[in-house]
Amino acid sequence: MEKNSEIEFSLEENKSLLSERQISKMSEVHSFSGVQLDNLKVLHQESSNEETLKIFRQLRTQLYDRMAGNNYVCMVTSVCSGGGASYTANNLAAAIALDKSKTSVVVDCNFYNPSVDALLSADANLGLIDFLSSQEMGVEFILYASGIKRLRVVPAGKHINDATEKMCSSKMVAFISEIKSRYSDRYIIVDSPSVGEFAADARILTQLCDFVVLVVPYGKVSQQQVQEAIDTIGEQRIVGVVYNNV
Repeated sequence: MEKNSEIEFSLEENKSLLSERQISKMSEVHSFSGVQLDNLKVLHQESSNEETLKIFRQLRTQLYDRMAGNNYVCMVTSVCSGGGASYTANNLAAAIALDKSKTSVVVDCNFYNPSVDALLSADANLGLIDFLSSQEMGVEFILYASGIKRLRVVPAGKHINDATEKMCSSKMVAFISEIKSRYSDRYIIVDSPSVGEFAADARILTQLCDFVVLVVPYGKVSQQQVQEAIDTIGEQRIVGVVYNNV
């Protein structure tokens, strides 16, 4: 029994080492400096805001535990627009990318106020909406290296006409499935429109993700608004609530 346990541990350890070697070979285009990341309000290894970095690392660990080590698709939304969902999504992805055995992807589904382009070191010509509008385009055309090692980005795209309908499409379902299943060490963070203003979009995205992190902007919403957001998403789908005062 002890020998079997040792073998299982060894296999898991080797798998982790193999994953790290593969990830270390990922092509990177340009790494942001600490000053640039500070200006973008994105946490990094040398961040002076140690307490916030600790909080996001704890959130990262809690989500790992939730899925028992398997990768996941996590939707991040806020109670209202400007509530901090993008800030939370970007920093959760950055915290995952700090782990050298993991990679993360931020998918910008906030078509009405896209922000993930800020993580790119060059302009993106194509995005998620372009992919969903095309019959021939592959995922590789919209998956970009960011200025953060091991963090990839899928921008929203340039045209948001009938975005809600496109998110209901079978291609959207296939897209989420492909980016999750292609690599077992890849964790997908979906930046969603606020559940308060865009409830229909939030409901659709909720069904495509494993769970939801709800961001509550401190002092900007009422208890009733928070409860309505929870009811819209479904309490059983919410894995955690983040109170944001940034």
